[in-house]
Amino acid sequence: MIISVASGKGGTGKTTVAVNLALSIIQNVRFLDCDVEEPNAHLFLKPKIQKTEPVNIPVPVVDETKCNYCGKCSEICEYHAIAVLPKSVMVFEQLCHGCGGCVILCPEKAIKEKNRKIGIIREGICKNEIKFIDGLLNISEPMSPPIIKAVKKRAEEQNSKRAEVVTIIDAPPGTSCPVIESIKGSDYCILVTEPTPFGLNDLILAVEVLRKLKIPFGVAINRSDIGDEEVDKYCHKENIPILMKIPFDRKIAEAYSKGIPLVENLPEYKRHFQELFTKIKNSL
Repeated sequence: MIISVASGKGGTGKTTVAVNLALSIIQNVRFLDCDVEEPNAHLFLKPKIQKTEPVNIPVPVVDETKCNYCGKCSEICEYHAIAVLPKSVMVFEQLCHGCGGCVILCPEKAIKEKNRKIGIIREGICKNEIKFIDGLLNISEPMSPPIIKAVKKRAEEQNSKRAEVVTIIDAPPGTSCPVIESIKGSDYCILVTEPTPFGLNDLILAVEVLRKLKIPFGVAINRSDIGDEEVDKYCHKENIPILMKIPFDRKIAEAYSKGIPLVENLPEYKRHFQELFTKIKNSL
């Protein structure tokens, strides 16, 4: 089973839900932190990192001794990563998406590829035997989906023959390409929101994405006793299950600021997250 945790809006408590759900499930668990621009699940799960690997994308290298400056490589590139001038070729590596189209279409076979490092993936294990994988995008790099793909691919390579493995994916905020890459292939998605106008606005956008992807989903409302009732009304109107409510509690905030998971600081919440997991299983 693959359960992704997304939010639409940042700062709603997505990592809080993902981490504490993982810590509450009584079976084999794998945790993927796909918020690769700013991963923070490791601050709570405290994994012992056993392996770190670079993530590369292939970018073109032009041999101008073979190039006749026909411009076909520039024509095929949707991202304008290659500019062909009358007597030279310019490659903008940070714009390149590594599709390889220019290499295939070059009539003079003047283009090869080299690897360019854009980040790393890390894997390890937590003290409670949770298998942990996250990614970290290099500063100034514009594209996170290749790192997310690498994290998910590593998880697939690790798949054991044991039947009961639950994968929890902590997705990035928003509704753009990184989120879609993270939640794609999930059996279920938990949308974490807050009862504010901003929380509702971004929740509506996230719901539209999940309906397009045809992924079953439900909502968890964090800081549920502040704000207004509009999120509840929207979920009721759209027939979206509210799976869990977490109140605004100073003890939760203090534990979070110290990197202490909620279920360790307030053990009574472990039962609530186990009930959340049971609701998800029963809905599939």
